[in-house]
Amino acid sequence: MPELGPWRAAGPRVRRIASAVRPRLAHAVRTTKPQVTRLISTVRPLLADLPRPRTFSTLQYTAGAATAGLVLAAGVVTLSGPWDATGQRTAERDRATALEHARGADHGPGPAAGGLRPAPSAPAVLAGLGAAGSPVDTRQAPAAGGTALADVLGPLLGSPALGDGHAAVVVDAATGRRLYGVDPDKGLTPASTTKLATAAAALNALGPDHRLTTRAVLRGGTHELVLVGGGDPTLTAHARPDGWASLRTLATRTAQALRGRGIHSVTLSYDTTLYTGPALHPIGVNENLAPVSALTTDEGRTDDSASGPAPRVADPARDTAQKFAGFLKAAGVSASRPGPAKATGRTETLASVSSPPLSALVERMLTNSDNDIAEALARQTALASGQPAGFDGGAKAIAGQLRKLGLPLAGTSFHDGSGLDRADRLTADLLTAVLVKAGAPDHPGLRPVLTGLPIAHFTGTLSTRYAGGAAGLVHAKTGTLTGVNTLAGTVVDRDGRLLAFAFLASGTTDPTAAQSALDETATALSACGCG
Repeated sequence: MPELGPWRAAGPRVRRIASAVRPRLAHAVRTTKPQVTRLISTVRPLLADLPRPRTFSTLQYTAGAATAGLVLAAGVVTLSGPWDATGQRTAERDRATALEHARGADHGPGPAAGGLRPAPSAPAVLAGLGAAGSPVDTRQAPAAGGTALADVLGPLLGSPALGDGHAAVVVDAATGRRLYGVDPDKGLTPASTTKLATAAAALNALGPDHRLTTRAVLRGGTHELVLVGGGDPTLTAHARPDGWASLRTLATRTAQALRGRGIHSVTLSYDTTLYTGPALHPIGVNENLAPVSALTTDEGRTDDSASGPAPRVADPARDTAQKFAGFLKAAGVSASRPGPAKATGRTETLASVSSPPLSALVERMLTNSDNDIAEALARQTALASGQPAGFDGGAKAIAGQLRKLGLPLAGTSFHDGSGLDRADRLTADLLTAVLVKAGAPDHPGLRPVLTGLPIAHFTGTLSTRYAGGAAGLVHAKTGTLTGVNTLAGTVVDRDGRLLAFAFLASGTTDPTAAQSALDETATALSACGCG
């Protein structure tokens, strides 16, 4: 399955994370041992109820186990008291209890044997977040004792390594209350943290179960075959598709259908008209992004890589069609040299392949900071929003969907879906609001925004960072452009609170030093029991 690769490679890091977290858990258990014993007996039935189909989804099990684990953790925090006079913790516990049987998301490899199987929405794994479904409370919370958060973060964010301007926000994800803010409404270049907004917009417009389909159609009464792009950025031509939609499978099925009709030679065309506008990003030819096309395989990469910068083909659609012709020939059907055409008139679909659910695409985009997926999802959001499927339409659609979610857009300006455009402007307030909304019980369809975040020293763009601390505790989207370094995500602090944060720095001169400064700030946040 496509989501398993990073986990298989991360065994040693998992053990280090377990060692780092174990002392905190041991202290909590010693403090509330009798109550914990009773809680364990309550949680055990949840684990027994986890679904066990023949093809088992790792993320489905993980989400279910996380639900049970969070019920236990919520109980420990509640027992360590005291309760608020308003009864807030009681309300959070009641909400968690009411939602504890939500089932996990299916991020499996694709269609089941009986056809396409919709992926159920991710569960309310953050069900105890109480007021998180409401807009973020922008009033700064006063310190409740102990070290003030400003005293911890201020000096770190004031580091010369973070350039001549920064913005920062920290929010309690359980209450939506802002705990810390510096220029929260100031629009700065967000770099790849833009993908958080793109993810939320796409999920809101299309739903986490949505799939992107590539088709081969035959024009009625002819031997004219058209390969129709559906905008799937994860379509692959590799011999081992690893759960993603396979161009080889599409060719094999198409050839079988053609031979069944007595057709052994076709005139091949390809249709990319689903998308409009320029294919080339304003940054120009760049190894971080292929020309955006509704028909592409392996993101137009000319090597065997699956993420990160790589040389790209100049015309992904033509390259895909030529590969398709070769696969048809191997399956017993010869094809002409392919050219562009629109599949108009009376056509019959001979075969199709579909992507995994949108939830899986969002997770891959966020974990690997995948620009190709981001620009594809911006266009799919545009199509679902009635906008032209280009850079401009995608940008308008993203803003429109965020507005529908009630998120703060003051100071923001979108120009693409990936964050490669330096004209993009986002605020720390918006980024934290996206994260809080993704954890809200009334928006379970947005949960992949959180489950796709890279994990410190464990997965994706954070896999080589945080070796010295906060491993496994910081889950965050990274962002880097020349002179720009950003980090936005969630962290569990010393008191067990889930915090959402966004740090944006502009005018940086040493990207390595700036990255280290941001990591040090997030690490300090995880170690802080600040009011």
